[in-house]
Amino acid sequence: MSEENGNVTRRDAIKGIAVGLGTAGSLPILQNNGLAQGHQQGHQHGAPATKAAAPEAKAPKFFSAEQLALVATIAELIIPTDDHSPGAIAAEVPAFADLMVSESPAEVKKLWTDGLAAMDGLSRTRHNLSFKEAAPAQQVAILTEISRNEMKPQTLEERFFKVIKNMTIDGYYTSKIGIHQELQYKGNTYLKEFKGCTHPEHQK
Repeated sequence: MSEENGNVTRRDAIKGIAVGLGTAGSLPILQNNGLAQGHQQGHQHGAPATKAAAPEAKAPKFFSAEQLALVATIAELIIPTDDHSPGAIAAEVPAFADLMVSESPAEVKKLWTDGLAAMDGLSRTRHNLSFKEAAPAQQVAILTEISRNEMKPQTLEERFFKVIKNMTIDGYYTSKIGIHQELQYKGNTYLKEFKGCTHPEHQK
C-alpha cells in the first residue's frame, strides 16, 4: 500500500487524530511500513523497544483467551510499537475491545466472533496456518488484502477489518500511552504572557 493510494503513515495518522479524538474512526489503514514492524517488539517507559509491553492479564469479559490473543495480534499490526511510542498491546487495546464488545448488542458480538473465525479461516486457506501462527509478512499480506475495499466492505473479512481497525484506533488514542506518549499531549499549560498578534499592521 502506498500514500498515492490514499493510505497514510502512522505519523500522518497522528496529525489527523490530533484535531480531535472523534476523527479516529475515519482514518484509512496505516501503510505497510507500519504494519510490517514486528509485533513482538515493545517499548517500556521510554526505553528502547525490545519486547511487547503486555499489561497484566485479566480474565476476558467476552472473548475467549484464544480470541483475545488474535485481537491483540491484529491490533498490534495496525498500531505497532515503534521508536516513538509503544503499540496497541501496551496501550491495552485488546482489553478495551473486549470491554466494548461485551457491552455491545448481539449483532456486534456476532460480527466480532464470526470475523475472528473468518480471519483464521482465511489464513488457513492461504497458508495452512491460523492467523496467529502465520509469519508477520503473511499476516500483513492478509490485512492488506482485506483493507483494499474498506470504504465499501463486502465480505465478512472486509467488514471485520474495518471494525477492528476503528476499535484499535479509538482504544489507542483514548489510552494514556496514545494521548501522552504518542500525541505528546501535555494538558492545559499556564502562559506567563500572551503576546497576541505580531503583525505590524495590527500594532496600532
